[in-house]
Amino acid sequence: MVKKKLMAALLGTAMAASLLTGCGGAADSGNSGSGDSTTAAAVEETEEATEAASEEATEAEASEEATEAAADDSAGGKKVGIAMPTKSLERWNRDGAYLEEQFKGKGYDVALTYSDNKVDQQVKDIEGLIADKVDLLIVAAVDGESLSQVLAEAKDENIPVISYDRLILKTDAISYYVSFDNYTVGKLQGEFVRDQLDLDNAEGPFNIEFTAGDPADNNAGVFFKGAYEALEKYIDDGKLVIPSGQTEFDQVATKAWDTPTAMSRFQNILASNYSDGTQLDVALCSNDSTALGVTQAIETDYAGTNSVIVTGQDGDEANLANIIDGKQTMTVYKAVANLAVATLDLGVSILSGETPDAGLIDKAGWDFKCVYDTESYDNGTGKIPSFLLDPTVVTKDNIQTELVDTGYYEMGEDGYPHPTK
Repeated sequence: MVKKKLMAALLGTAMAASLLTGCGGAADSGNSGSGDSTTAAAVEETEEATEAASEEATEAEASEEATEAAADDSAGGKKVGIAMPTKSLERWNRDGAYLEEQFKGKGYDVALTYSDNKVDQQVKDIEGLIADKVDLLIVAAVDGESLSQVLAEAKDENIPVISYDRLILKTDAISYYVSFDNYTVGKLQGEFVRDQLDLDNAEGPFNIEFTAGDPADNNAGVFFKGAYEALEKYIDDGKLVIPSGQTEFDQVATKAWDTPTAMSRFQNILASNYSDGTQLDVALCSNDSTALGVTQAIETDYAGTNSVIVTGQDGDEANLANIIDGKQTMTVYKAVANLAVATLDLGVSILSGETPDAGLIDKAGWDFKCVYDTESYDNGTGKIPSFLLDPTVVTKDNIQTELVDTGYYEMGEDGYPHPTK
């Protein structure tokens, strides 16, 4: 980049020389001696400036090449294996792309796999990465409880494992967990509902229904817990009512976070509890793919005319369009680009033979908030040291400032935000 800027400067200098020479030629018609003197001086100054700029470009190029070489030397030909759960959810495509870009940028070889939400496929993918002798594994699990055996193989090969976004359970092969504060994700959704309905002051009652995520995803229960506990006192007081009676995670869970599954379930809820004109005030959905299904069910099967508060998570493109159109009310955005940066610095530290702790945050100098937590996440074999980033509430009112101005999305001519290419 520096080289390109300096080359542009050289081109600009040459252009200036050409212009000055042209001016001298024009002056010749009126004052030949003065024009020759001015032109000669200008050319001499231009040549000196060009030579200086050329030397600066050479030095900058050498510095840039040295930096790139240092990055390659630091990587030392090491290979990073990344196992993502599926391409069917937009956010995992973003995660995989960001991680691959970050590690390749530091000179590492990268092998990226997607497992189509199939546990057996992910096990095979990880076995393949181990066979390829990767030096680090980054795994977002399809099923947090189904990787113990294959990760034991990774441990036997002394391959460190970073549990990415979803906590992997029942294995002592996990070195670190990198994610967002997932309890806070749900808590933010619950607090948003509290504030939208002004539950501390309004009389109520208001009707709410919950839609949670995949039982195989450890995060899904954490999201639901955060949301439910934020609203529990209002439920206990009768200010919030759940007409379906579905209050347990197992009752509201959605296998594979699947949009059609969420839609079908919510259509049944509407038919059984709201067809008589009962008003639905809130559909609290744990993520955007389930929110998409619930929104579709409300559009086709809800008899009421009020605007229903619908929550989500991830900032998926279709859901941001629904927020613009007033069909969904909010999403909790997790800047996976920042998560990739944190994972990169953690991975580099591990591969350098270090034992990262809270000091990594200060050393890295990230421009986003992250905390080091050694107490909150126990995967059944012990507490996993964790780096946890902060999520952000996004509504129609702050899409521009939180997603577009930050560069994560760009506002299209159609008036909707689209992921930055």
